[in-house]
Amino acid sequence: MTPAAAAVLALDGVGVEWPGSAPGAPGYVAVEDVSLSVGRGEFLSVVGPTGCGKSTLLNVAAGLLAPSSGAVLVAGERLSGLNRRAGYLFQADALMPWRNARENVEAGLIFAGVEREQAHRRAEEWLRRVGLSGFGDRYPHQLSGGMRKRVALAQVLILEPEILLMDEPFAALDVQTRQLMENELLELWSAERRSVVFITHDLEEAISLSDRIVLLSAAPRTRPIGEFPIDLPRPRDVAEIRLTPRFLELHGRIWAALRAEVLKAYAVSQRLG
Repeated sequence: MTPAAAAVLALDGVGVEWPGSAPGAPGYVAVEDVSLSVGRGEFLSVVGPTGCGKSTLLNVAAGLLAPSSGAVLVAGERLSGLNRRAGYLFQADALMPWRNARENVEAGLIFAGVEREQAHRRAEEWLRRVGLSGFGDRYPHQLSGGMRKRVALAQVLILEPEILLMDEPFAALDVQTRQLMENELLELWSAERRSVVFITHDLEEAISLSDRIVLLSAAPRTRPIGEFPIDLPRPRDVAEIRLTPRFLELHGRIWAALRAEVLKAYAVSQRLG
């Protein structure tokens, strides 16, 4: 594991406990003693069963949620408040429906005080980089799911975050569009090598994209249960890389470690359902 002191982002013994439903009732420990880190320019994926607290950990890393125990370190310094070095790409679209694509992309710059003409030029450049030249005047409801996701990606990257936090950003897309977006992400990432923390429950997606994968256990008291370097060559095409013997070998080894936790989570959901 990358030493926390040298990491761009590190969770050091992080725990999150939700209060009990009534006074005196025991709390719910969502995650417990989680330590993980991401190096400069590293693409790290965090994989685990549904409901295991992956998004909770990402919210802690973003500074949107204060941990009950442990600490978040950004470039070796303890995080207090929002993580200003990070950009957050949510699973659901966070586009403003009353703004067109260009206005959505430039909004962060304008809020930060950048002159409007300069923000406009930079937004047009980012729309071009994500394959949406000529679509700047379209509103979100006039764009496909994949196009909206491209706008959201440009909206985050135009602010030049050092760390990119991604919470299952392509989960709602169809298979073909999802693979196109995964390749688009890899191309943009390889150009500038920002540090990425990518949350997904899709093991194939994680292997296709990542330098390293951290596995989480089933809830409650979620914790890391394994860490796997991904030594597939780059650049990668996510569809083609999945047909290689090394990909299948990695998938089999990681799934062997993850399978029991997925079955635990499924059994709990069946009891509660």
